[in-house]
Amino acid sequence: MTEITQKQYDQIKDVLPVQRGNVRIPNLVFLNAIFYIAENGCKWRKLPETFGPWHTIYMRMRRWADNEVWPRVVEALRSELAIELEILFGRRTDITALLLDSTSVKVHPDGTGALKKTAHKPSAKVAAAGTRSVVFGFSGGHAIVANATTPIVFQLSPGSCHDDPEARKLIPKLPKQFCDLDLALLMDKAYEGDAVRALAVEQGLQPVVPPKSNRVEPWEYDVELYKRRNEVERFFRRLKAFRRVFTRYDKLDVMYASFVNFAIMCEFLRE
Repeated sequence: MTEITQKQYDQIKDVLPVQRGNVRIPNLVFLNAIFYIAENGCKWRKLPETFGPWHTIYMRMRRWADNEVWPRVVEALRSELAIELEILFGRRTDITALLLDSTSVKVHPDGTGALKKTAHKPSAKVAAAGTRSVVFGFSGGHAIVANATTPIVFQLSPGSCHDDPEARKLIPKLPKQFCDLDLALLMDKAYEGDAVRALAVEQGLQPVVPPKSNRVEPWEYDVELYKRRNEVERFFRRLKAFRRVFTRYDKLDVMYASFVNFAIMCEFLRE
């Protein structure tokens, strides 16, 4: 995928803000400008002039980020998933399990030093959307996916957060239609705590996770099915093909999360 085509744009145009007044840059051109920034990781000022003034592109990106346009686009695309294991934008998809994992992102020095907007201390576990999730030079991301190309939910976290408590925040965000499918939820040992497994069962999922070696009463799990857990790692690898995702240059969560959602949007649109 080298750019967003007219056909792909037609799938999401109804979810995007309506252009009014004297707007010189069409939304499709704007999206491809963001694609260029996201894929190459370049500075805003280095955006080719063929896309229009870089500051105009940046300000529209910031407005859309503040108005949560990108999460709405991702949600609209995710709603296109056929629950009866039918079609995902013309491709066959077999949703037989969900996979949970986390990744860390190295933060560039330009991505540090954001002013705090809340009363939290710098080491606070929870960062508001308008503040930063940068701790010790890292930012974290947690995702539940259906396979290497089908993300379901994603959230940011400070780089110092442990996987277990973040999973307890993420699992309840699963859309109900996926919980109703009685799917397995594949997780590594970082999520084998009683609270996470109980929450998964409460949501209608069947946890598939190996017990730690010090468990007094270890349990059996589906070893063959667990081999699929690499698919969530491959999903993170695909997202990090976008250099603006692989390295965090943005001080604020709201902007970095927008690039992540943009990358997820591109995964849904990929033909």
